[in-house]
Amino acid sequence: MTRQWLSNFILAGTIRFLLMNSEYQKVISDRVEVSTALNSWKRVTEGVYLYNFGIDPYTGDLFHETPIGLYVFNFIQLHLPRWVLFCLFVFTDLLTALLLGFTAKHYAIELISKKLEVERNKKSGNENVESHNDASTIHTSMMYVSAGYLFNPYIILNCVGLTTTVFTNLLYSIALVSMTKVSIMWSGLSISLLTLQGLYPISLIVPTMIYIARSDSPNQKRNIMIFIMVFASMLMTLFCISYYIMGSWSFIWSTLGFILTVPDLRPNVGLYWYFFTEVFEHFRWLFIASFQINVGLLYIVPLALRLRHDPMLLAFSYLAIAAIFKSYPCIGDVGFYISLLPLWRHLFQYTQQGFIVGCFMLFCTIFAPTVWYQWMYSRSANANFYFGVTLAFAIAQIFLLTDILFASVKYEFVVRHGINKDVSGSTAKLLLE
Repeated sequence: MTRQWLSNFILAGTIRFLLMNSEYQKVISDRVEVSTALNSWKRVTEGVYLYNFGIDPYTGDLFHETPIGLYVFNFIQLHLPRWVLFCLFVFTDLLTALLLGFTAKHYAIELISKKLEVERNKKSGNENVESHNDASTIHTSMMYVSAGYLFNPYIILNCVGLTTTVFTNLLYSIALVSMTKVSIMWSGLSISLLTLQGLYPISLIVPTMIYIARSDSPNQKRNIMIFIMVFASMLMTLFCISYYIMGSWSFIWSTLGFILTVPDLRPNVGLYWYFFTEVFEHFRWLFIASFQINVGLLYIVPLALRLRHDPMLLAFSYLAIAAIFKSYPCIGDVGFYISLLPLWRHLFQYTQQGFIVGCFMLFCTIFAPTVWYQWMYSRSANANFYFGVTLAFAIAQIFLLTDILFASVKYEFVVRHGINKDVSGSTAKLLLE
């Protein structure tokens, strides 16, 4: 098992490093599906250049990273040669995969504990609930999740394109593994850093609080209050550090304000750019509010109430919704939550849309650069063609998320009540009408 893990990491790191040193690196980094106004390394380089010459990089519409990110990237740009920079991006991606593997381990243990508890409550084994070797299940889950991240084409392109989403995904992985281990300090720090950078990850405090409430600690309510205080204090501290670095609060409008108001309408894999290009100006703020409420507030409470017994699936749902509906998404965001799908291998037999979703995502991935070329270079297409691809891409992701959520409902029914799936001597498939 260790040898297989090591070979996976070596192969994935080699693929990334070779592509970074190939002629395709610049092409990939310039793709609108990979780099956006928020994560482009070219914009980071220009922002660092302005900062070193005493010019506020937040003046204008160029740089949108946080001041803490600016400080770190400034050190990286000045002190690391290019090949070391490539190694840093590769190492960060490999570390993210390792942390996701540990997340899968903790979640697999949680699922096994739930299954044993249900069987104890029934006071007898249920022959309809599959039994697996626990150690094998845990190792398989770790292997699949880490490999799903290491060899995910979206993640590979995201790393080769040198986007700062690589570091964002690392923070996400820290938040998830800290959440499963009920680590209040690390959860508060990682979620506060993510909130400072992208705003939408603040929703992760909900599954984190559910994990704390379900822990074996006798002071659960007290621990929840401590977590909220740690998160709030760390977020305020990060804002103060950012103010100290820049000497003003101008960065807020260029980071969080930029995400909320969507002033940059360059095409990406999201839905905002086309819609706000077409909408009348006097309706703009109404639809901005509607879009932001949809991604930031609308689903938090309903999903939390329904998935309160499975906070990891709740966190996955929040990540997927943010990647679909956020103002400046990229394929790195999509690849991160897709790599978590092996966590729910036990739900795959209850899903129905796998083939459709797979075909949609494959076709959209191929057609996006094709239609872009026809639009920008050969002038045989227009914005409607490219938006059609991004719209289909979003629909495929919505189908994927809803299919997993419905499959979890079916699985809960089977675990609690049992069901005979043999019809006329052959195994049937469960459908929820």
